[in-house]
Amino acid sequence: MNSVRPRVLIVGAGFGGLAAAEHLADLPVDVTVIDARNHHTFQPLLYQVATAGLDADDVCYPTRGVFHRQRNARVRLGRVVAIDRTARTVELDDGASLPFDYLVLAAGAITADFGVAGVTEHALGLKSAADALAIRTRVLQSFEAVDADRELIGTGALTTVIVGGGPTGVEMAGGMAELIDRVMRRDYPGLDVDRARIVLVEGADRVLGPFAPKLSAKAKKTLETMGVELQLGRNVAEVTATTVRLDDGSEIPAHTVVWAAGVRANPIGAALGVELDRSGRVIVDDDLRVPGHPEIFVLGDLAASPTDDGRPLPQVAPVAIQGGEHVATAIAASLDGRELEPFVYKDKGSMATIGRNAAVVELPNGRTLSGWPGWIAWLGLHLVMLIGFRNRANVLVNWAWNYWTYDRGSRLIVTDERPGM
Repeated sequence: MNSVRPRVLIVGAGFGGLAAAEHLADLPVDVTVIDARNHHTFQPLLYQVATAGLDADDVCYPTRGVFHRQRNARVRLGRVVAIDRTARTVELDDGASLPFDYLVLAAGAITADFGVAGVTEHALGLKSAADALAIRTRVLQSFEAVDADRELIGTGALTTVIVGGGPTGVEMAGGMAELIDRVMRRDYPGLDVDRARIVLVEGADRVLGPFAPKLSAKAKKTLETMGVELQLGRNVAEVTATTVRLDDGSEIPAHTVVWAAGVRANPIGAALGVELDRSGRVIVDDDLRVPGHPEIFVLGDLAASPTDDGRPLPQVAPVAIQGGEHVATAIAASLDGRELEPFVYKDKGSMATIGRNAAVVELPNGRTLSGWPGWIAWLGLHLVMLIGFRNRANVLVNWAWNYWTYDRGSRLIVTDERPGM
């Protein structure tokens, strides 16, 4: 690559970062994508890894593989520890200093514990393949431990508490219910699997709050039919190794706690030394540039993008993807000396799946889908969005196998650690 060409550093190989890099393919720039992991993670399907429906490599794709045919792009494995806006350099954890002419921050978000005691120590998030595998391992180890010592059931060893009633929490609850009812019941015929509990805790008075009330109600009914216990209008006050205490003083004995209550911006935003909102998101202009720094763009979960109603855009994949495409267009305009257009997000709807033949879809025109039609729409969209033919083929085959056999093949314990009960 020619070093005299403008250098574009993209921090983050998520949806937004990859979209930006790929749309810069035909521009006379040198692109470097920096990420602490060597793979892109399709986060919407992580819950299926956690519930043994898919394996980690079904929803992850090597970042370098994405750019095999993009001659102006390279990948750098590393974690950004500092950004010098004046010198226009990015410092990595290995001591390297990378110069830039344009910087694109697309580092996404991390799990937010909201200051609740014990969450960091005892709860499991769901932002990476490692998180999903940790949840799967915890659940499988718990069943093995109870199979060896039946008295552990009374301590909550077979209870999973999921905190957060948004799409991630609802999908996790539904997936876990199917895993226990359809698979674990057959794997452990000697256990009273009916005593296994799945409890979904949500601070609002309904699940899937951003969705239409009728879809929220359908999701609630489906979850209850599947045996999920709903604790609505309740917040978690404390998490211990074996107990979840709610704000009304009640306690739920549980050895597995999945924290899906929300996210906060990646701390890298603070490294810029610019204005942040309350959740740590970088305040950006309407074209996604940092005020006073036209060479720095921030997008996706990390950007507090202004909207007509004053609220930032939701932290979802479509916002990041469209933001990445916009940033590439903006860099092209900047190179040509043209005025940059504002970023306009086009809402294409929202969807969440609860389980087999059950999903809810809300379209921008107000139309809704639920049940089997919604489920098929959910399957189709997520299959198309996956990166790589192999991943799509694997996921399709696994989905078909799971559907017709009620089996889940990815229920392996791949750690040498013994369960501590």
